Amino acid sequence: MPTAPQRVPASIHKIDPTLLDANSLEVIAKLRAAGFDAYLVGGCVRDLLLGEIPKDFDVATDATPEEVKMVFRRARLVGRRFRIAHVRFGRDIIEVSTFRKAESSRVELNSDGMILSDNEYGTLAEDAYRRDFTINALYYDPLSGDVLDYVDALKDLQARRIAFIGQADVRLAEDPVRAIRALRFKAKLKFDIADSIDVALPEAARRLQAIPSARLFEEFNKLFLLGYAHAAWHVFASSPLHHTLFPGTNPASELVSKAMRNTDERIAADKPATPGFLLAVLLWEDYVARMHRFMPMHPAIVASNLAADQSIAAQTSVIAIPRRFSLFVREVWALQPRLEEPSPKTLERVVSHKRFRAAYDLLDLRAQIDPALSPMFEWWTQYQAQPDRRADLIASLPRTRTSTSGRRRRRSRKGAGTLASTAAQ
Repeated sequence: MPTAPQRVPASIHKIDPTLLDANSLEVIAKLRAAGFDAYLVGGCVRDLLLGEIPKDFDVATDATPEEVKMVFRRARLVGRRFRIAHVRFGRDIIEVSTFRKAESSRVELNSDGMILSDNEYGTLAEDAYRRDFTINALYYDPLSGDVLDYVDALKDLQARRIAFIGQADVRLAEDPVRAIRALRFKAKLKFDIADSIDVALPEAARRLQAIPSARLFEEFNKLFLLGYAHAAWHVFASSPLHHTLFPGTNPASELVSKAMRNTDERIAADKPATPGFLLAVLLWEDYVARMHRFMPMHPAIVASNLAADQSIAAQTSVIAIPRRFSLFVREVWALQPRLEEPSPKTLERVVSHKRFRAAYDLLDLRAQIDPALSPMFEWWTQYQAQPDRRADLIASLPRTRTSTSGRRRRRSRKGAGTLASTAAQ
């Protein structure tokens, strides 16, 4: 393990100093003034070298978390496996991690080789080798302007390749979530992943079953709510990780693909995006299929509730779904038959429902796939946009309606029309 890094001066790497974050530079300056060493590290350095604006700026230091807290009184110590400090500047948080030792007898592993605890501190060089991917093991010294590279990260960055530091199977055994990170970076950066990672993915998919579902929900948000959901979905849909993480979702689902692209467009336009809506779409076809299996035996409303219970529970066993989002999903699903077959008596109640907009957006996606839903989607679009025409629009509704979900006419034993065709796609 080399103890001296390759130092790349600013004249070669050409990082734009105007892209640097003032708060992270203040953290480094105060740590150094207190006698500690500190650098920008990880994804922010990678992105700066790629000419992109980093979303987060992280700092690595030889100060322990407790020493960081002494320098920054309002710092908060977090983490059990890896103790780190969060230094807050208003709504901005700078994550400060202590240099970790690459190899230590005090690193606690389980029987599968997964890291349970790793708070053994080390040197800057050791910290570089303890990180996961080469391209995330770069350090930037804002004082000298040099980039420090211990692991030939710059070669992989130039080759647009994602590779582990060390053996892929060992690094994935230490933390199977690294497999998700590898595919996420592939989607985000449009890089290739090393062959050794590809070979290790099936075993990593198996090991992911031991990861706490709450942690996987955090990874879900990073995958699909940072502006590259469409690319991430297609990377995952073709990987061994798909069945482990999304057991009830068809990897070839056109509905899901459209929803992911729509989410990226919303984020690019600085509009809100919620995991609740994505979960409603990801589980929609599974929910409809389950509902139709219950329909011959139960009234439609019971079939719908049982299907929702099962579909959400199956996904929650893998990726935790906080209650506020599972309720969101149920409400969006419950509004679909009311949008497909509006009743004049309940129109205002439906429009004023807090999940109406999300339900309308789901109907929009479904109508793009199933032309039979297009007239009703257009009807709702005009109903919202032209309040002065609402009486005429209501009068234009068919007098005899056939609910595709079976709720209006209690067709609990006869199928569910449009919902059935959606589930089959």
